[in-house]
Amino acid sequence: MVRYDVQAEIWVYPGKGGWHFVTLPPELGARIKTATAGMARPWGSLGVEAIIGQTRWRTSLFPDKKSGSLLLPIKTAVRVREGLRAGDTANLTIEMQL
Repeated sequence: MVRYDVQAEIWVYPGKGGWHFVTLPPELGARIKTATAGMARPWGSLGVEAIIGQTRWRTSLFPDKKSGSLLLPIKTAVRVREGLRAGDTANLTIEMQL
């Protein structure tokens, strides 16, 4: 298992649904892409476990053409439980099986 700790700002996708994401720093995104070459699922997604505070959940990282990095969606239940909103900086951990 590989574990990455990162801080990133939560932002809201401007389309329907109000999806909230964090964009991983480009250097971390590049490291993860290199480590997982050939492992991506449809749409280039990568299965991960994410942790913010006391909340752990299964989710996926998605490639982002705009930043060249990866996006992590932050579910409503996670934001509510951890008291986070768009504009807040989240301390998060991403765990992956290689």
